[in-house]
Amino acid sequence: MEEHNLTVVTEFILLGITDRPELQAPLFVLFLIIYAISVLGNMGMIILTKLDSRLQTPMYFFLRHLALTDLGYSTTVGPKMLVNFVVDQNTISYYFCATQLAFFLVFIVSELFILSTMSYDRYVAICNPLLYTVIMSQRVCHRLVAIPYLYCTFVSLLVTMKIFSSSFCGHNVISHFYCDSLPLLSLLCSDTQEIELIVLILAAFDLISSLLVVLMSYLLIFVAILRMNSAEGRRKAFSTCGSHLTLVTVFYGTLIFMYVQPKASHSSDTDKLASIFYTLVIPMLNPLIYSLRNKDVKCALQRTWNNLCNIF
Repeated sequence: MEEHNLTVVTEFILLGITDRPELQAPLFVLFLIIYAISVLGNMGMIILTKLDSRLQTPMYFFLRHLALTDLGYSTTVGPKMLVNFVVDQNTISYYFCATQLAFFLVFIVSELFILSTMSYDRYVAICNPLLYTVIMSQRVCHRLVAIPYLYCTFVSLLVTMKIFSSSFCGHNVISHFYCDSLPLLSLLCSDTQEIELIVLILAAFDLISSLLVVLMSYLLIFVAILRMNSAEGRRKAFSTCGSHLTLVTVFYGTLIFMYVQPKASHSSDTDKLASIFYTLVIPMLNPLIYSLRNKDVKCALQRTWNNLCNIF
């Protein structure tokens, strides 16, 4: 063990998604298209909700930050994964690995709390419409995103520093396509019990607390909708929540599938597939879902397109 401790790890080898050479080119093209759509969609959503005067409401303020987190963690993982499809050896430097883990944790955990904040926003809009602008003031909205960002930065730095201040045994092969906390923990030769406990407690708190806010918000929303006398009012309330409810179901469903399934049923391929879905596919789907299901966004896109046509 002492000999292993003397070995200094300067880089890691990522096993990637597949070791089959014939799949490298098709997967590179597929994930390049997915990542390009994700970047264009989320950048477009950020710009649209910032510039369009009719989208200056709390709902679209939170949607802009959702697009920012989607863009953040997909960009943290996507470009490096694409590069690894076309190089001979999938290596990542020690410090780049630590940086990738830190940024990934910041953005992925932030998304949990932004989704729960959006649930609360929908609850206020439907259950307290007359007080909506008072409750969801600009100051409150900024605090509702600033506090999660600060908390997630703390969590990210804590976990990253705990892992990378520990000793690696010289074994530097990560059974994944990016630097994640659980694959890295298996490479440590020092006692990992404390770090594993910290990761477990933080992950449980983040997932359960944000999910409780979502569930409570939608429970109260559904009760309020059932009490509405107007069928048109119920339809409008459901359409208001439809896009967000779709995002919540897909995102939390993927995380729960990945982390709550029995340990015996875990496999490396299944974990990689779930990781691909929530790191690349979901960031691509989110702007598409809001573009296709949301009338305000579709109208804003139409106005922007018309303005561009008039300019050129």
